[in-house]
This record gives sequence, C-alpha cells and structure tokens, in this order.
Amino acid sequence: MRAEEFDERAFFAAIAQSQARALLIGRRALIALGIPVGTFDYDFWIHIDDALLFNQALHPLGFEPSRTPEEARATGRYVLEDESQRIDVLVARVVPTVTGERIAFDDIWPRRELLPSAQGATIAIPALDDLISTKKFGSRSKDLDDVLFLEALKRKSK
Repeated sequence: MRAEEFDERAFFAAIAQSQARALLIGRRALIALGIPVGTFDYDFWIHIDDALLFNQALHPLGFEPSRTPEEARATGRYVLEDESQRIDVLVARVVPTVTGERIAFDDIWPRRELLPSAQGATIAIPALDDLISTKKFGSRSKDLDDVLFLEALKRKSK
C-alpha cells in the first residue's frame, strides 16, 4: 500500500472493532483534537493483555508486528509497520514520567475520550489531563511544546 492510499478510516475502524483497549497518544492525538502539529507515525498505548487483539485487527491492513505479544510485554514496546506507515506501540501497565509520576493504563482507560473522526471511525484518546501526562513520558523539546499546546487547549475549554 502506498502512503497516498493509506485508509485512515479503515485503520481506526479496525482498532475500534477489535475490542483491544488502545489509546491514541503522541502527536496524532493532538491532531485529533485539532492542534496543528506534524508527525509521520502513529503512537498507541495498549493494555498489556491486548497486543494480540491489536495485531490481529491491523493484520488485514498489511501491518506486521516487530515482536510477538509475549516479547512486547517483556520489553514494553514494539512496532507495527506496513509499506508506508509505522505504529509505535507502548505495552506497559505503568509508565513513569520525566517528573517521576507513575501513570497506570488501568487508571486512564476509564477516563478516555472517544472522538468521532472525519472518516467516520471512533478514536480513543486519553482525557486531556492524562494526555498531558503521556507527553511527559519523554523529555524531547517537541513533547514540551505539545504540553504547552494541550495546556492552552485546556484553558480555552474552561
């Protein structure tokens, strides 16, 4: 599949229908909220028990995992790729932030927001405060910029 042929509606629909507990994080989550940032890949945080469901949902679209679900659980991360797209997948019960806070998937999953996409699929993202926390998993300058964008969005929505 060439990049211009990527069917994002089918992509998000497959994830939504899979029953995998999967949260879109990273810059694609900001884009889903209407924040104009750029990125080339997709980032998901999935429940540690749902790697197989997630992989099976995306396999018909041509995505292949870099690790088995067992290997992914042991390392905490893996990648799914097709010919044109890359999905970075976080598989961990708890992830520390750069400030030492520990964010648990099971705590943020019930607070998730379900966003309708223009393509007709539903996208699950962390609640705004939780998305801000996930941007603190790393200390890259673009993550710090993203936190500022999200905090501005939070102020605007009050």
